[in-house]
Amino acid sequence: MKQKLFTKDFTLVVIGQIISLFGNATLRFALPLYLLNLTGSSALYGTVIACAFIPAILLSPVGGIIADRLNKRNIMVTLDFFTAAVILIFFLLMDKGNLTALLTITLMLLYGIAGAYQPSVQAAIPSLVNQGHFMAANSIINTISSFAALTGPVLGGILYSAFGITPVLWLCILCFVLSAVMELFIHIPFQKQDRDGSILKTVQTDFAESIRFIRKDKPVIGKALLAACGINLFLSSMIIVAMPYLITEVFDLGVQANRLYGFAQGALAAGGLTGGICAGVYAHRLSIQKAGNLIIISALAVFPISAALLLFSSGMINYLVITLCCFAIMVFSTIFTVQMMSFIQAETPQHLVGKVISVILTVAMCAQPLGNALYGVLFELCRGAEYAVVLFSGIVSLLIALRTVNIFKKF
Repeated sequence: MKQKLFTKDFTLVVIGQIISLFGNATLRFALPLYLLNLTGSSALYGTVIACAFIPAILLSPVGGIIADRLNKRNIMVTLDFFTAAVILIFFLLMDKGNLTALLTITLMLLYGIAGAYQPSVQAAIPSLVNQGHFMAANSIINTISSFAALTGPVLGGILYSAFGITPVLWLCILCFVLSAVMELFIHIPFQKQDRDGSILKTVQTDFAESIRFIRKDKPVIGKALLAACGINLFLSSMIIVAMPYLITEVFDLGVQANRLYGFAQGALAAGGLTGGICAGVYAHRLSIQKAGNLIIISALAVFPISAALLLFSSGMINYLVITLCCFAIMVFSTIFTVQMMSFIQAETPQHLVGKVISVILTVAMCAQPLGNALYGVLFELCRGAEYAVVLFSGIVSLLIALRTVNIFKKF
C-alpha cells in the first residue's frame, strides 16, 4: 500500500514549521531594521549581519551530527524553547546597555540556533515520507518557509511602524513557545548510533565521513557547492544588504519607508512561495541536469535593478523595480534549492543524511558573512552611485552561473 504524504507526524512537523518560521521571519526582519533605523549605517548593518552568520556556519555541522545521533523531535522542541528564552532576555536587557552589542549577540544566538535546527528538519523528511514523496515534501517545507517569510515581515513591518519593537518581540516569543508545544506530539523514527570514543572524536569522525562522501562518492555535489558559495557571496549577500539600505535610507519614500520595506520582504518571500509551489506541482518535469539555467535567470534579474538606479530618480519607481526583480530571483532560486535538496536526500544513505545536509548548508553559508560585510562597505563607499555596486553583483553572478551549467549537466 502506497504511503500517503500527509501522515500525522509529517502534518505536525508542517504545522510546527509554520508557527516557528513565522516567528523567525518576523524577528529577522525587525531586529536588523531596528538597528539600521537607530544608526543609519549600512556598514554597521552589514557587519552585524555578517557576525550573526558566523555561529550558523559553525553550528550547522554540529547540528547535522546531532540530528543523526539524537531524537530529531527533541532537538526541535529544545531549540524552539531556547529561542523564546533568548528573545525574552533581549527584551529585558534592551534598555540597560550597549544596544548594538546586545543586538549583535542576540542575532548571533538566533542564527546559531537556526543553523543547528535546520539539519534536523531536513534529515527528518526521509524518516517521515517515502522516497517518491521527497520532492513534494521538500517543496512543502520550502513553501512554508516562504509563506512565513511573506507574512512575517509584512506583519512585523506594520507592528514595528505603528507600535515599535516591543509587540514584535512578544509575538515571536509566543510563536516559538507554541511551536515547541506542537512538536512535543511528533514521533520521528530514531535508531541510536554507536559512539566511537569521546564526543570530540565522534564529531571529527562523523564530519570526515560526510566530507568523504561528498568528495569521493558524489564529487559533482562538491563542485555545485562551490558555485553556490559564489552565488551567495555576490548575489544573495547583495540582496540582503541592498533591500533594507536602499528602501529605508536611499529611496525618498518618507514615513512609509519601513512599511514598504516590509512589503518588499513579503514580495521576496512570495517569490519563494511561488517557486516552492512550482517545484511541487512540476516535480516530475524538472530535470536536475538543467538546474544551472535557473541560476542564470536569477543572475540576469539583477541588471534591471542597476539600470533603474542609474536612469530613474523616483524612489517609488526604483522600489517597484527592486521588488519585482527580487521576486523573480526568489522564484527560480527556490526551485533550484528544492531540486538540489531532493537529489541529495535521495542519493545519501540514511545514517549520513543529517551530516551531509549540514555540511552542504555550512559550506553554502560560508560566503554569506563576507558578502554581507563587503556590500555594507561598498554601499557606504558608493553613496550616490549605488547602481555600480548592483551592476558589479550582476556581472560576477552571471559569470558564475554560466560556469555552473556544465556542472549540472553531469548530474
